[in-house]
Amino acid sequence: MSEENYKINFVSVVVPVYNEAGCLQELIDRTLKTLDGCSCRSEFILIDDGSRDDSWNIIARASEQRPDQVIGVRLNRNYGQHSAIMAGFEQVRGDLIITIDADLQNPPEEIPNLIAAAEQGNDVVGTIRQNRQDTLFRRMASKVVNRVAQAATGVKMCDYGCMLRAYRRFVVDAMLQCHERSTFIPVLGNSFARNTCEIPVGHCERKVGDSKYSLWKLINLQFNLLTCMTTLPLRVLTYFGLAAAFCGFLLSCYIIIRRFFIAGGDHWGNQGVFTLFAVMFVFTGIHMVGIGVIGEYIGRLYNDVRARPRYFVEKIIGRK
Repeated sequence: MSEENYKINFVSVVVPVYNEAGCLQELIDRTLKTLDGCSCRSEFILIDDGSRDDSWNIIARASEQRPDQVIGVRLNRNYGQHSAIMAGFEQVRGDLIITIDADLQNPPEEIPNLIAAAEQGNDVVGTIRQNRQDTLFRRMASKVVNRVAQAATGVKMCDYGCMLRAYRRFVVDAMLQCHERSTFIPVLGNSFARNTCEIPVGHCERKVGDSKYSLWKLINLQFNLLTCMTTLPLRVLTYFGLAAAFCGFLLSCYIIIRRFFIAGGDHWGNQGVFTLFAVMFVFTGIHMVGIGVIGEYIGRLYNDVRARPRYFVEKIIGRK
């Protein structure tokens, strides 16, 4: 394919917004200024994910000032970051779609660098945050997410946790055809990409508000990633069960040998009941974990079979 075929003519920037009124206007101003400096056409889509502050009014004012470039999508309640982005994907018109968080930790001035990387023939452009300004806990959680994502997809990207990413249109179209309720967009996008790359980007300290990912939400995100993109937990449980069964067989052989072939074995066998109880409790715990994981998969099948929508769009503004 010639280099000309990689040329980007229309860029869509998608931003999920949830209670970001403190920094939203700055985000809009800086993003539009950056897009104005690009040589291609552009649109800026902001998805209000059930905000309870003044975020929607800020989006509405920006859309009035730049109709058909600033698009506002309002969801009827909070559905989560990834569902909000999928709602934005349904509105895009560009041949390159860029996602970015609303908290300004990832500078929108990096957008031209993502466009340049896509024009080199990459279907997905990821980013690596340099000099991260997050807490130690967030950095450690990101490392766990990255390891799991690499194991699930086989695509070794260093920073799956950064939402500043670019996707070619066919990748987004493929993601929109996936109707499962639990979605981790960076992993899903990579599963449809032929060529991927990562580029370094700046990272800033959050100036206004707090992170929307609490400890519990990070745990849920990790569990969603494990169960919605791979059957690895079930496979691990199978290996765990085989190992436990093999250990139980070895223990049985040891007890029989002590009982019949070693002096004093009869006394040892009678007094070893608590050891056997301890081993039994370990195996019971493994069984309970296995039942829980299988139940999680069955629950997801139940939700997907009901085919309820991921989100409900209440209002769209800014389209001519």
